[in-house]
Amino acid sequence: MPNHTSDGGDSDDESDRHTDMSLDSFSPSVASSKTSLDLSMRSTSPTPSVFSMTSSLRAQAYRQEYGRYINNYSDVYRLPADGEELDRLDKQHEMFCKAIGKYPPPLPEIMADDGFEVKAILDLGCGSGSWIMDVAREFPNCSAVAVDLVPMQSISMPANCRSEVDDINLGLEHFYGDFNVVHCQLISSGICKYYNLINHISHVLRPGGLIDVTEFPFYFTGSDKKPIMPPVGAFQPPWTPLWMSYANRAVRARGGDADASLHLLEWVSNHPAFEDVVYREFWLPCSPWLPGSDPQTTFMNEIGDTMRDDLKAFMKSGRPLLLGHGLSTEFVDTMEHNACEELDDALTPTLLYVCIQNVYARKRQ
Repeated sequence: MPNHTSDGGDSDDESDRHTDMSLDSFSPSVASSKTSLDLSMRSTSPTPSVFSMTSSLRAQAYRQEYGRYINNYSDVYRLPADGEELDRLDKQHEMFCKAIGKYPPPLPEIMADDGFEVKAILDLGCGSGSWIMDVAREFPNCSAVAVDLVPMQSISMPANCRSEVDDINLGLEHFYGDFNVVHCQLISSGICKYYNLINHISHVLRPGGLIDVTEFPFYFTGSDKKPIMPPVGAFQPPWTPLWMSYANRAVRARGGDADASLHLLEWVSNHPAFEDVVYREFWLPCSPWLPGSDPQTTFMNEIGDTMRDDLKAFMKSGRPLLLGHGLSTEFVDTMEHNACEELDDALTPTLLYVCIQNVYARKRQ
């Protein structure tokens, strides 16, 4: 997948690249899903072999829209699943590890090998797989499962990690009682009813297990941390919040839960299965605009520099979503161009934050 060209070329020379998975590894697993959309693409074993991303597999898993490869299964989630997007997600993972931490504080204790059971961790909507592979390497005795709408592709998948293809909107009953940790990060645009997902996770977790969910509210704020919400039909600066407002509406039109981050604390706190609920929010600058040269400001501006690159790449990835929402190419191109210039300039009044919201909790014993 990382070897695909960004314009989605169809050449077999571009697509038949080897990675550490196999077509065989996507046959039905021991815990096969009754909701899996294609059992031939599910993982049989935590130990991957080698397969080629051939044209036939690509056609099965992906379709082209507006020059990008999109998953072939869900009409809700419309961000690409091509090499360009996976590269963005890898870099975003590195940024999040620095800015908010790789995982919540209780996770190492929960995942520690106790000699009684094989600890298991589930990543729902794994994207490039950077997070789940990191954790699988850190806890080599655990079983790590990554679920997404397309096969996870990596040249270095750990032996204790497997990839499964599923639309998690269809349910997680096949995983009930199987995992010590369930992780979700920035998947709300592809989730129809996020509260239902949290309820499923409560059943997937073993007693004492950890739910870890991280989302953002599909809007930016100013330096005063108040939401910037351009009105419907607007086409004027600030351009970056304007772009996100159109993405917000496009996600809703597709059935995604764009507001999920605003309700995570309420949903998890009010669910009878959970206790020890912790809410955290991280205000990250959208560009390196913070004044000052002290260590903390320097660190946050480094995060802002990476966030700016992430947002510019995210706007490119969002083109199929916006164009599929009925916006014209000229409209989308102009808005994206102006927003990227705005992020590069990082001038008042476009000093922007994004609020990353995280909730973690334990399942009652």
